[in-house]
Amino acid sequence: MKAIFTTGGKQYYVSEKDEIYVEKLPNEVGSEVTFTTVLAIDDKVGTPYVEGAKVVCEVLKHGRQKKIKVFKYRPKKKYRKTQGHRQPYTKLVVKKIS
Repeated sequence: MKAIFTTGGKQYYVSEKDEIYVEKLPNEVGSEVTFTTVLAIDDKVGTPYVEGAKVVCEVLKHGRQKKIKVFKYRPKKKYRKTQGHRQPYTKLVVKKIS
């Protein structure tokens, strides 16, 4: 069974036992998270969401992605600015789609 759900402003296409990385969630490691904003399950498409549908996931870990460097400059003006960023994430495993 496959489903499309939303979290953190993004859509995820998953099936059972998939491991996915989503925007950081406030849940503890080992706890379950239920997503009810399901856009589609197999052939059922909701308007905007499928009623009574849910995706249950388990939180595996929290972490931060690799650092990216942001470099800004203005030519001929002696303006240079370097900045780094590491995006936090939550790793989930899909337990059940219903």
